[in-house]
Amino acid sequence: MKRSVAILCGGGPAPGINTVISTITKFFVQQDYRVLGVQYGYKTIFTENPEFIELDFKFADLILNRGGSALPMSRYKPEDSEFDSRFFIDNNVELLVTIGGDDTASTANRISKYLLNNGLDVANIHVPKTIDNDLPLPEGIPTFGYQTALHEGVQIALTAYEDARTSHNWFVLSAMGREAGHLALGIGKAAHFPMIIVPEMFENSPVTLDKITRLVVSSMLKRTLLGINYGAAIVSEGVFHFLKDEEIANSGINFTYDDHGHPELFSVSKAHIFKTLVQKECDRIGLNINSRPVELGFELRCTHPIGYDLTMCTLLGLGVGELFKQGRTGCMVSVDIQGNIRPLYLRDVADKDGKVQPRLVNIQSEMVRNVFKHNMQYITEKDYEYAKELVPNPEHYDFKKILAE
Repeated sequence: MKRSVAILCGGGPAPGINTVISTITKFFVQQDYRVLGVQYGYKTIFTENPEFIELDFKFADLILNRGGSALPMSRYKPEDSEFDSRFFIDNNVELLVTIGGDDTASTANRISKYLLNNGLDVANIHVPKTIDNDLPLPEGIPTFGYQTALHEGVQIALTAYEDARTSHNWFVLSAMGREAGHLALGIGKAAHFPMIIVPEMFENSPVTLDKITRLVVSSMLKRTLLGINYGAAIVSEGVFHFLKDEEIANSGINFTYDDHGHPELFSVSKAHIFKTLVQKECDRIGLNINSRPVELGFELRCTHPIGYDLTMCTLLGLGVGELFKQGRTGCMVSVDIQGNIRPLYLRDVADKDGKVQPRLVNIQSEMVRNVFKHNMQYITEKDYEYAKELVPNPEHYDFKKILAE
């Protein structure tokens, strides 16, 4: 029976997935392998009728630069008790390629161990993807999809900023980022937003909705002092991961709750929440500013990859082939700054519980310090005298003091 390679995609989409699928397919088809595209992630692969299609060179060439994923995705995470080896035996699978985040990678590792314990030697190589840019890859290397999402996000942000200038109001944007603020920071600095808020800013202070609100209002006050009656702020949704459930519940926003009593954040617009709280504070202090919300989320995930990600994803796909030829397994493929292929083993980037530790924004880096110090506008001590014409307590909106509370 002809040898096979199976490819599956887990989690949510990111620009460049199809480029990875295309490159891997072309590589192995030319090595006389069957390439099987597994449908819906791990959802059917262990059932009696696993859903998959056979990929060929022509199909691979067609999807090369498309957004989204030609293989339907799923967040389904199987239990060990569901594992079954029939799909791998029936199709003579020698390599399982997984494209996804850390959950997809850890599940693939469990599958490989199960198959090995059952007498099947199936290699596993993982291609890490996320637009959050929070996987611990080599220094200076973004996760695939991030640069495209950043590019698309910047276009939307610049349009919102132009609307703010034209309409004489403010926009409050929220950007994806599970724990890290890379995307919000990247968009905000490129678009010259006067206020950027990421969770890493609160290294010496707990995150609260009140502080987030006052940081945005601080920028509004400073711009008003400068005679600028418009602006935009961007907040990473990652701040929500550091808020207590009680605070979210007491925010005045109507949430739905899961079976464990936790707010279901995915069901609401984070930008709307931030905008509502900021508007309430403006109304409370008599600051005559109107704001509008813009959510940067799903709109960024399925756009066509830009040149950077087309190149990055091509190298990653070729890297899968090279690492397999070297006999590597149980690793992630990565590319260094020179474009060289490097294996990255989960054991080297995971904690004792097997969880991959996220790569956070280095808030002390020269780049970040320069953006915060010179490219954002907010109230500082030297503004107090003039700011008292707008609010009686300008120190309450002092950027540095808020982050030190």
